[in-house]
Amino acid sequence: MRRWLRRAGAALLWIVVVLCLAATIAPFFLDRVYYRGPASGHFDGRRFFNPDGEALDVSPARRNRLLWQQVFGDPTRPAWPDKVAVMPDKPPARVDGGAMRVTWIGHATVLVQADGVNILTDPVWSDRAGPFGIGPQRVAEPGVRFADLPKIDLVLVSHNHYDHMDLATLRRLWDRDRPAIVTSLGNDTVIGGAGVPAQARDWGQRVVLRPGVAVTVTRSHHWDSRWFTDRDRALWSSFVVTLPHGNFFFAGDTGLGDGKWPAEAAALGPIRFAAIPIGAFRFDEGQLAGASHIGPQGAIRVWDGLGRPFALPVHWGTFRLSREGYATPPQMLRGMLRCAGEDPARFAARRIGAGFDVPALGAVPPAPDYAGLDICIRKGRFDALR
Repeated sequence: MRRWLRRAGAALLWIVVVLCLAATIAPFFLDRVYYRGPASGHFDGRRFFNPDGEALDVSPARRNRLLWQQVFGDPTRPAWPDKVAVMPDKPPARVDGGAMRVTWIGHATVLVQADGVNILTDPVWSDRAGPFGIGPQRVAEPGVRFADLPKIDLVLVSHNHYDHMDLATLRRLWDRDRPAIVTSLGNDTVIGGAGVPAQARDWGQRVVLRPGVAVTVTRSHHWDSRWFTDRDRALWSSFVVTLPHGNFFFAGDTGLGDGKWPAEAAALGPIRFAAIPIGAFRFDEGQLAGASHIGPQGAIRVWDGLGRPFALPVHWGTFRLSREGYATPPQMLRGMLRCAGEDPARFAARRIGAGFDVPALGAVPPAPDYAGLDICIRKGRFDALR
């Protein structure tokens, strides 16, 4: 028995070593060239980069630790539920007459219906976010059953990470609806590999769907990779969808960076509704943000830069990607908004699958009280929220 345990331990150790090596010295053949074009302010001729600084702040040692935790678990992390009850929505076929209806499907997947257009962001209906059926497993079923989705006209794909670009779902959508799929440079190559055509644009470029409805690909602060060595071969982005009764902004997946890009998006016209990430921000205890992910504090700054529209916090509560507790992001957001003197109802967490109406454009509320928010943070108001 003792000999068997030694052999099992040795085998386990070798498995860990191989996984760690694979994460740091991936084979050359896993690299891909997704885009070729002239150098620019965010492309050096080979790889894309953030003009406002690095977004990937995960060292090889931390990356190996995160890989270990994904494979073997981490008992020090706050507990998450195995499953979250979801009552799926059955959206209408269309929404017209100046109304806007939104349903959070889960994670970064949002259905927006307005002006006769059905828009879907970073659609993921797969059970796991990762290659070959491995990766974080969803704890909440999609907020709309795929069969209950209305016909989709427009799909936005922010970048190629597995929790945002689900090729199996994109293939199902294309086979069923033939939607326009808009993404940023290089990602059309990845999506095209699944037999699905996509329109790729650079930051600042747009795609016109019909008169009065267009998509502009806008800046964000993130990074890209499907395999390890193909890092930053494709571009990441946010989006502004121009609509007759007020624009829709989708942040995708992002860190704060220089914090100027939300105002750049708002300059394209008044934003009626925004989907802004608030989760997967904590990889070490006490962390409030990462270089590539904003937490609630950064999300408030993004929301402010957009002109403080009606907003939905996303990128939490579906896939466990980091160290914060399941409900920590929305609880922290609600408390931070109150510290900043804001009405939490304008940027409030919603239940997955609960459709809601977005009010018409109105007066822009006053800017947040950042001094009050900083006082709350310094006093440790949120320290107990792990």
